[in-house]
Amino acid sequence: MFRTALRNVLAHKARLLMTVLAVMLGVAFVSGTLVFTDTLGNALRNQSAKSYDDVAVAVTTYADQRDDKTSGITDATLKKIQGLDGVANATGRVSGFAGVADPDGKLIGNGWSNTGGNYSPGKDGKDSAYTFVDGTGPAAADRIALDKETAKRGEYHVGDRVRVATNGPVKEYTLSGVFTTEDGAVNAGGSLVLFDPEVAQKLYLKPGVFRDVNLTAAPGVSAEKLLAEVKPLLPKDAEAQTGKALADDQAELIEKGLSGLNGMLLAFAGIALFVGVFLIANTFTMLVAQRTKELALMRAVGASRRQVKRSVLLEAAVVGLIASVVGFALGLGLAIGLRSAMGMFGGKIPAGPLIVSPTAVVAAFAVGVLITLLAAWLPARRAAKIPPVAAMSSVHATATVKSLVVRNSIGAVLTLLGGAAIVAGASKSGSAGRTVIAVGAFLTLIGVIVLIPLLSRPVIALVRPMLKRLFGVSGKLAAQNAVRNPRRTGATASALAIGLTLVTGISVLGVTLGQAVDRMTTDNIKADYMVTMASGGSLDESTLTALRKADGVSAVSAQQASSLQVKGEYYSVSGVAPGDVQKLFTLPTVSGSLDALEKGEIAVDEKTAKSNGWKTGDTLPVTFDDEKKGEVKVGAVFKGNEMLSPVLIPKDIADAHGSRADIREIWLKTDGGASDANEQALVKALGDNPAMSIKDRQDIRDMFGGSVNLAMNIMYGLLAMALIIAVLGVINTLAMSVFERQQEIGMLRAIGLDRRRVKRMIRLEAVVISLFGAVVGVALGMFLGWAIGQTLSSDIPGYTLVLPWDRIAVFLVLAGLVGVLASLWPARSAAKLNMLTAIKTE
Repeated sequence: MFRTALRNVLAHKARLLMTVLAVMLGVAFVSGTLVFTDTLGNALRNQSAKSYDDVAVAVTTYADQRDDKTSGITDATLKKIQGLDGVANATGRVSGFAGVADPDGKLIGNGWSNTGGNYSPGKDGKDSAYTFVDGTGPAAADRIALDKETAKRGEYHVGDRVRVATNGPVKEYTLSGVFTTEDGAVNAGGSLVLFDPEVAQKLYLKPGVFRDVNLTAAPGVSAEKLLAEVKPLLPKDAEAQTGKALADDQAELIEKGLSGLNGMLLAFAGIALFVGVFLIANTFTMLVAQRTKELALMRAVGASRRQVKRSVLLEAAVVGLIASVVGFALGLGLAIGLRSAMGMFGGKIPAGPLIVSPTAVVAAFAVGVLITLLAAWLPARRAAKIPPVAAMSSVHATATVKSLVVRNSIGAVLTLLGGAAIVAGASKSGSAGRTVIAVGAFLTLIGVIVLIPLLSRPVIALVRPMLKRLFGVSGKLAAQNAVRNPRRTGATASALAIGLTLVTGISVLGVTLGQAVDRMTTDNIKADYMVTMASGGSLDESTLTALRKADGVSAVSAQQASSLQVKGEYYSVSGVAPGDVQKLFTLPTVSGSLDALEKGEIAVDEKTAKSNGWKTGDTLPVTFDDEKKGEVKVGAVFKGNEMLSPVLIPKDIADAHGSRADIREIWLKTDGGASDANEQALVKALGDNPAMSIKDRQDIRDMFGGSVNLAMNIMYGLLAMALIIAVLGVINTLAMSVFERQQEIGMLRAIGLDRRRVKRMIRLEAVVISLFGAVVGVALGMFLGWAIGQTLSSDIPGYTLVLPWDRIAVFLVLAGLVGVLASLWPARSAAKLNMLTAIKTE
């Protein structure tokens, strides 16, 4: 039976090609994902471990410029640590944001990974964390050193003047040296600027204080012994651990960070393989139908049902194994491609070998073979039931019309249960509702897949008259052929339906959220510009002062983060400029007046006031950020604004109770609105600071909506694999159909159907099947998009369902195009059939 199975595989190479491609693509996705994440994780872990090679003990604090409660490591404490017998060297570290301008004044790097730190030479005059390739470390207040990649991108050489921005005004420094480093920020596409230790302390913390300390042990001293000696010298807010323990913690964090990426990519690989199941099942179903006589003869000469079933499953195993081998090789190429792509997009992956773990190999081959066997099991079971008497037939046995009552009943029950679960989930909010929807979506998809053969007849019957009118005999025959074998049509359409369900659902959700975000920015903002740090960090008070003096500015307010504690509960607070805030944001009042802010009173949004029973005129006992207690009066209740916190207080009150202003954004209105002249005036006022981001209203809308569009595009790209497999399914079905109908096509040619109309018939059949699957998928996708959107509506003000009819129309057109493209080869094969040879074909 094994030889028979192998012979059948070799005899049907062309017919099994699409199955091999489907499994191959799915396996490539799985193996590529596992190899890529293993390689990335190994490289990052090695990089992390390398950065702690010389660190016996690491001391970490949470010292912050804005928080007087955290002390950090003082110079005096550092000297005590350095004086311990077991310490070979102890280096204090402090870090923060530092952006370098290129020759055109633009920021080098991506903002969030642009960092600055201190150069701390040891007794040998070198800092072991950095290897200089040119020049030396900064030894004076006006000197800096740059990492090699940043110096290259900025075309800087030792001795050049370099403009560097922190969170204050831009300053110029002389470049003293260029170095290489294993710093993660640099490898992520950012930059690293090294300052003299005293300069770094003033910039990022306070004079004479470090945030962290790294210790190197003297020869013969264990890290554990050194850790025990260091702990008594540290302040209460400091944590100390061995370098190995810290490296292990970093490795665990890297593992957790990559698990999300790994899970997402594997989920889409699973979708692609699920779609591939229909193609595989279809292929083996048709192969069994075409080999009815052969299988019946095997039964007649003594083969048992088990042997016939085993023969078909062996064919599937061979196909799965071949596809897995090719798919795994393709997956390795995909992993290498993903690694290169990250480099092209600015993400530098540390050097390291390609990691092919046993897990990746076993998973790839197990998935490929098991999925193929699973998909072939039902066709194999049907093959085993073929009676020996079928061998008496002189032609391929036609499929028996088995009652679909049981199948349709099961499908209807699953669809109703799934639909009910989706509706129930939509009535809930948050993740609980989405979990119920996910279960309902799975049941509904399975139910619809089961029902698709039943649905195909009435749906295709609706378009049959139109096909006949437009395309004559070719159209009529195409419609009849599409429903001749409902199971085959259903299986082919199901693959497209699954892909388009997901694509349409993502589109409905993405467009709806995008427009909700767009309305949120449009409706809530009156300001012409928003100024932020490129790093996402806090702006310096000097920035606000400079913008107030800029030409053409008519209103300006910071959005200063703060908090108030009322009866033990904390509330987020925005420190704003009284009088100007109303000009910059849409803040309709429910009661009171926002002019009360100028009197030192507060304003509370309607939702917060209602939940706490606060009213205009109430006096609230509060605890400020500096733990001082006081009372504030509610001067106004306003309708919530997503750009501001639920509580507004005058900025001078926030300043009075904070050690340092935490200004996240500065909002401005200018004379004449946004214009090139006004923007240039702001740039000039900020001193051509490359670290400052100036966004007009359109930029703000793009910023909030951009993440939604990016997520949608990533989803589209990942789902493309499933759609490619669905296209292969259409090609496979048509090719098999043409092979089965050789005699029929020959007869049609003999009675006058020319080659052009034969091609048209096959093309129309493909388009009908594709559009049928697309319509089902689009309908399900819209339903799921609506349901998931309902669970988010309570968190998004002004949420309104938007059906992207333009995109849906594009999906349907593309589905039709898929049908046309998929039919090119089968239609050409059908038209080239010799009519006399075809008529004689059994």
